[in-house]
Amino acid sequence: MAEAQNIPAGSTTAGSIAVAAESTVATRMSAPPSFDVADFPVPHGREEEWRFTPLERLRGLHDGTATATGTGIKVDIDAPEGVIVETVGRDDARLGKAGTPVDRVAAQAYSSFEKASVVTVPKEAVLTEPVRISVHGEGGTAFAHQVIELGAFAEAVVVIDHTGDAVLAANVDFLLGDGAKLTVVSVQDWDDKAVHVSQHNALVGRDATFKSFVVTFGGDVVRLHPRVQYAGPGGEAELFGLYFTDQGQHQEHRLLVDHNAPHCKSNAAYKGALQGQDAHAVWIGDVLIRVMAEGTDTYEMNRNLVLTDGARVDSVPNLEIETGEIVGAGHASATGRFDDEQLFYLQARGIPAGEARRLVVRGFFAELVQKIGLPDVEERLLAKIDAELEASV
Repeated sequence: MAEAQNIPAGSTTAGSIAVAAESTVATRMSAPPSFDVADFPVPHGREEEWRFTPLERLRGLHDGTATATGTGIKVDIDAPEGVIVETVGRDDARLGKAGTPVDRVAAQAYSSFEKASVVTVPKEAVLTEPVRISVHGEGGTAFAHQVIELGAFAEAVVVIDHTGDAVLAANVDFLLGDGAKLTVVSVQDWDDKAVHVSQHNALVGRDATFKSFVVTFGGDVVRLHPRVQYAGPGGEAELFGLYFTDQGQHQEHRLLVDHNAPHCKSNAAYKGALQGQDAHAVWIGDVLIRVMAEGTDTYEMNRNLVLTDGARVDSVPNLEIETGEIVGAGHASATGRFDDEQLFYLQARGIPAGEARRLVVRGFFAELVQKIGLPDVEERLLAKIDAELEASV
C-alpha cells in the first residue's frame, strides 16, 4: 500500500484500497485493543497512528507523566423527563461495552478515571428535546468516561459541548439498542491552550441508526478517534464533521468504521478550512469490510479548503475489503486553495471582498451544518465560522 502523503496547500491526495485479508492498512493498529495501558508502548512519533501528532504538545497524556490535577473539568447534564442520568463506579458493566481502547492515551483515560456519567434513554422513548452535556475545562488535567445508552427503538439527540481550558483524555461510548436512532453533536470550542484527546465508540444494534457530528474549532491540540462497529445486521452509521483550523492549531480526526456484520451501511463526510501559519489538520478515514459483512454499502469523503499560505493538511482515506459480496464501497479526498474566481465573480456583482469571502466559506460548510437539525446549534456554528474569518482579516 502506498504510504500517506503530506499535502501542501492546494494539492489533492488519493487514498489507498487493499483487497485481501492479509493486507495491512491503518485500520490495523500497532498493538491490539486493550484496557490495560501497559499493553501499549510509549509512542515516539514514528508509528503509523502517531506520525502526524505533535507528541510534545500532549502534556504527557501519551507517556504516562500526566496526572489528574486541579478541578480538571466540570460536567453538567440537562436531560428531558424520563431520561436516567447516573454517576457510576468503574465496575459498571456498561463501561467499555461499546469498544476497547486502541491506543495508549485511550487506555490511560480508561485506567485513570474515577467516576463515569451514564445517560440512559429507556426502551421506545422518543425524546422531543435534546440531551445537553456541558464539559467545561477549569484549568487542570482530567481523565473521563461517558456512556450514552439507548434502549430498543428509542430516539434521541445528544449535544456534547466542550469549552474552557483543560488537558483532557476521555472515552465516550454510544450503545444503541435494536431499532434505536441516535444523533450526537460533539462541539470542541476550547480555549486556545486546551488539549483534548478522545476515543468515541459506537456499537450500533440491529436496524439501528447512528448519526454523529463532530465540530472542532478551539484548542491547541485536539485529537479525536470516532469508531463504529455493528451488533447486528441492518445498522446504519453517518459520520459528519467540520473543523476550522487556525494559526498554530493541530486538529486531528481519525475515523474507523468496522463493518463486522452483514447488510449494514456507513457514510462519512468531513470538511475543513485552514488559515494561518502552521495550522495543521489531519483526517484519517479507515473503513474495514470484514469477510462476514456481505451486502455492505459504504462511502467516505474529506474536503479541505486552504485559506492562506502556511497551512498544512494530511488527508488519508483507507478502504480494506475482505469480501467481494458488497453493494458498494468508495472514498474521495481533495484539498484546494481558496478559489479566486469565485471571489471575483461575487465582487464583480458589487459584493465587498470580505463579505464575498464569508459567503464562499459559509457555502462550503452549509451542506453539513444544515444536516444537524438543531437551529440554535446551527446558528452558533455559522456565527463561529464568521468570527474565525473576521479574525483573519
